[in-house]
Amino acid sequence: MNLADDPDYRIVLPRELVRRELQDLTDNVATYSDWADRVELLLEEAFAGGAAKNRFSALRKRAAASDPFVEFGSSATSDGPLRFLASLLASLDSLRAATQRSPYWSERLANGSKATITVDAAARRYVQLVTDLVERGYLVSAFDFYCVDGPPTVEPSDILAEELGVPSLWPLDAAYLAADQNTFFDVIEVLNDRVSRPRSRWFHSYNGCGWHYADFSPAEGRLVYQAMVNGLLEKTALGVRLATDGEDAGRLVVGTDDARSDLTHRMATREDAETGDIVRHALSMFRQRGATEHHKRSAAIALAGVLERRRGLLKTSLLRKDEGALFQIANEFAVRHQRADQKDDYDPVFLDWVFYWYLATVELTDRILDRQASDGDTSA
Repeated sequence: MNLADDPDYRIVLPRELVRRELQDLTDNVATYSDWADRVELLLEEAFAGGAAKNRFSALRKRAAASDPFVEFGSSATSDGPLRFLASLLASLDSLRAATQRSPYWSERLANGSKATITVDAAARRYVQLVTDLVERGYLVSAFDFYCVDGPPTVEPSDILAEELGVPSLWPLDAAYLAADQNTFFDVIEVLNDRVSRPRSRWFHSYNGCGWHYADFSPAEGRLVYQAMVNGLLEKTALGVRLATDGEDAGRLVVGTDDARSDLTHRMATREDAETGDIVRHALSMFRQRGATEHHKRSAAIALAGVLERRRGLLKTSLLRKDEGALFQIANEFAVRHQRADQKDDYDPVFLDWVFYWYLATVELTDRILDRQASDGDTSA
């Protein structure tokens, strides 16, 4: 079954989350008493249009019809539904993202650049995004919600007021968020800490109550939330995104191009015990929202310190002039020290260049050290 070119199988959730969940459900058919319902919830969320869920449901019914004496629910574990899940797993990397499309005419004329949306539009879309997550149970574990059997036990406005000191924020008001950008950004960060993805649900039919959600995963909730919010922020000129890794994960940071984003992701997730924390802290200082020249200089100094520790490695692995240039810039342009003979009248954007140059060089030394370790050379 080839799903790669099927428009009914466009993927909505982060690909790695879908892979993990599909694999877990495939491996644990007998573990979950509500296995089929969990699969349907995942497929409903993960793929646009409902085709994946409908296909799975049809295969379940077909299996049940083939054996009228089968125990209720056991048809979900038959070969047909499992083969379908296996085909989804096998095709996952080739499926198109629901947000992926070819550029329109004006975008092609502009070499692929896309028009940005206003802050007002961004606030409206954000409120709709949160409303969608509420309807899918992503804030139940944080806020609780109405059931005909009893009222909610907490008031969302009280929680937001306690966190932010701003009363009456819930339900979210797009016009208010657009007019107060700081509160808008605060709400984005607070809800990042509160979302949690439900992996199970049951339908409460009494008096039309609706779905009740359970088995919450905060990590999966944040993964989905960050992907959705960053997808929205990329359409704006706000210049920020939610960090997905590092010590500032879940906080809005200054956005960068794809190449630098990939570099910062790799460095934020590095596991080097000696300098990993230094690099992650430098990243956090540099890319924080509202980072000043002082923050950026401090971040560059921290990376220069890592390179200083590895100066012997740099001398043996780089051309001598390249190694000298790294520290000449730090020493002569008031990055590391504050001396009268240093140049400090440069454009602050120079610090951006220095920081990413140093960060890329730290990664280079990481790779050299890894290569030496694999070759058995510990001389560095």
